[in-house]
Amino acid sequence: MNQYETVFILTPVLSDEQMKETVAKFKKLLTDKGAEILNEETWGLKKMAYAIQKKSTGFYCLLEFKAEPSVINKLETGYRRDEKVIRYITVKLDKYAAQYAEKRRAKLGKKEEA
Repeated sequence: MNQYETVFILTPVLSDEQMKETVAKFKKLLTDKGAEILNEETWGLKKMAYAIQKKSTGFYCLLEFKAEPSVINKLETGYRRDEKVIRYITVKLDKYAAQYAEKRRAKLGKKEEA
């Protein structure tokens, strides 16, 4: 199993509840296909560098997971079919990026405890 990181931007017209439902839908899609979710971060409503579909802001979400390569096609097909998703990117992490992500998770965990 490889380690992946995916970031997707949801349309800003969604309510907070709709945004959480959409993130949960993609997490369920991953777990149903045998992926192991390592980390989930919701970065909130952010201003984008340029307008996409006449929208200048969007809800940013990050999912870090371990999965087989075949799962990525199904995930990205789900992104393309969902009109709430403006943009997405999925990246396979090499060993150095995976180590960095682990350190980052540990650092964020310490901040949340404080």
